[in-house]
Amino acid sequence: MTQSADDDATLAPATRVAHLGLDPFRFDGFVNPPVVRGSTVLSRTYKELVDHSGRYSYGRRGNPTTEALQNAITALEGSDGTLLTPSGLSAISIALVSLVGAGDHLLMVDTAYRPTRRLCDTILSRLGVETTYYDPLVGAGIADLIRPNTRAIFLEAPGSQSFEMQDIPAITAVARERGIFTLIDNTWATPLFFKPHAFGVDVSIQAGTKYLGGHADLNLGTISAVGEARKAIHATHGDMGICVSPDDAALGSRGLRTLAVRLERHQRSGLEVARWLAASPHVSRVLHPALESDPGHAIWKRDFTGACGLFSLILKPVPEAAVATFFDSLRLFGMGYSWGGFESLAIPFDCSDYRTATQWTSEGPAVRLHIGLEEPSDLITDLDQALTKMRAAA
Repeated sequence: MTQSADDDATLAPATRVAHLGLDPFRFDGFVNPPVVRGSTVLSRTYKELVDHSGRYSYGRRGNPTTEALQNAITALEGSDGTLLTPSGLSAISIALVSLVGAGDHLLMVDTAYRPTRRLCDTILSRLGVETTYYDPLVGAGIADLIRPNTRAIFLEAPGSQSFEMQDIPAITAVARERGIFTLIDNTWATPLFFKPHAFGVDVSIQAGTKYLGGHADLNLGTISAVGEARKAIHATHGDMGICVSPDDAALGSRGLRTLAVRLERHQRSGLEVARWLAASPHVSRVLHPALESDPGHAIWKRDFTGACGLFSLILKPVPEAAVATFFDSLRLFGMGYSWGGFESLAIPFDCSDYRTATQWTSEGPAVRLHIGLEEPSDLITDLDQALTKMRAAA
């Protein structure tokens, strides 16, 4: 290894993530950058100190460990720069606070991650920002919702829990014509399966807690941005004193090296389980954009290069007690929030009480699954026995 693969976009994704951000001979040949813990950074000269011309100035502003991950994500995203935050939600918060302010109008997709909505309805509202929620299927019709003070449009594809797909290039084309910032929560696809900046998005956000970490032991957020958006977010990030521990950055860098391999397995296993569920007599429908039967499949196939292991399903109508039997009977699926780790997870959900621009209805109980790295045949066997017990309890 003589150089980093950062600038060679012709390499396959799996090759790139194995090399991005690495500079072994800067650290005497060690493949991974050291975990640098520190606050004070000494300057060699008075001029370097007062001009802030050294590579690092203060631990909160970055060090070799955090810089390695930032450089890797920047190269993978194809952006002008990346900032790290302590969680995915903090990444969303910092990005939005950087780009909207008192008197501004924000267009937020109605299917956004629910804590993102709470941010809009509480903190941004107190700061004088008005939020309008919009139908994820609006496409170029977003133009009809834009006001003179609309400053930003936030997207998430597929939608949180309900998995609607958005026509991202149609929305970004409208935004660019009017000088409006666009942001997207790209946690589901990661930049391996969808590259927002190539579709005109200004800010790409990931909860690195999920697939970047990959082992359910990390909280991390990434903000990748271009142009004026990058400058504004960089300033706010620094002014608010946001920083990530070097240990967490190191976990993020370690997870990045196996991201392509893990995502391929999550995708393959997820589709196998989803197709089995779609044929189950206990299931009404499966919400997974990579399935040919999904309403958003055409957009997914046009814009995305893959899918992860997260999707939802609607059960045929059964009493709540029977739903509880289903969940309590699962052996290999944990009941817990978050996703993207090696483990399979299952949670119930109901979007009906917080969607405002659209109406969520389901003919039966809704379940979100994350398909982990277990053998899919074992997961199918587990789901089959749990569904059978659910039906018996109905």
